[in-house]
Amino acid sequence: MLGAEHPDTLSSMNNLALIYMNQARWEDVKELQIQMMKISSKLFETEHPFTLMSMNNLASIYANQGQWKEAEELQVQVMETRQRVLGPEHPDTLTSMNNLASTYMDQGQWKKAEELQVQVMEMSSKVLGAEHPNTLSSMNNLALIYRNQGQWKKAEELQTQTIEMKKRVFGIEHPNTLTSINNLALTYRNLGRWKKTQELQIQVMMIRKRILGIEHPDTLISMNNLASTYRKRGRWKEAEELQIQVMEMNKRVHGAEHPSTLISMNNLAHTLKHHHHDDRAIELMTHCMELCIKVLAPSHDLTQSVLTTLTVWRNARYVTGEQGGQGNTYMPGAWVD
Repeated sequence: MLGAEHPDTLSSMNNLALIYMNQARWEDVKELQIQMMKISSKLFETEHPFTLMSMNNLASIYANQGQWKEAEELQVQVMETRQRVLGPEHPDTLTSMNNLASTYMDQGQWKKAEELQVQVMEMSSKVLGAEHPNTLSSMNNLALIYRNQGQWKKAEELQTQTIEMKKRVFGIEHPNTLTSINNLALTYRNLGRWKKTQELQIQVMMIRKRILGIEHPDTLISMNNLASTYRKRGRWKEAEELQIQVMEMNKRVHGAEHPSTLISMNNLAHTLKHHHHDDRAIELMTHCMELCIKVLAPSHDLTQSVLTTLTVWRNARYVTGEQGGQGNTYMPGAWVD
């Protein structure tokens, strides 16, 4: 009725693209976003907000598919256009810079990511205020970049500062605050400060259980992470009990073949092996391998890790302490945009 290039038609296409995105239908959403970007460029020119939004969304899809080069090229174009049109301190410009920093991080370009994220944090603090959610998010992201570069002291200081500010702004039970506490626990974990790691993880887990419920995905991640810490400290029984709970709840919530369930099976099998329950460990890992091949394909990282581990265990059966593969799969706090 209105034509393919009418603004209302474009709006409908955008809404459908969002639905595809929430369904992880990446090829469908990519095709739709490419159409939208072409139509928008024709109607509004490159500097129009709708065109830039389409380019930004397409870049996000490329990033979700691991097409980092394509994502980076679009994000650089969007950022430079917004810097020129809106100015370097406009919130949309800062969002573009943050997105590009995230893509640099995904590619392991830590120096570029750090330089960009420092700019975002400083300008966000100046324009929006030190305690604005966007500023706190940029602080969290910069701390993660420091951590991934092994700059533990900088990461710890920034994460501690972020937590205190988020407690004041959001409260200790807010999801953003809990994510930051979890991230600090990961930094302590990398430093081998297991007691501090355990204390923070128990705190996050108990709050999530009370607020979100025991079967919520975030609660299950907290339980998994605490179990990993128990295992690292040699507390095998507690690790095993917690991992059994996580695996059974993942089965109930996600299904027996969901990747989260498979990760929890892998983790439990490693704990059983370390606890000298060799037969149970091999039996569980064999079942995990069969499901990984069926669900994730033989080339998937988890499948390969499980296959490697199982091969070593079978070849060295009943040999205490022998293991292979990547071991326990840790579930870190997510990158916060």
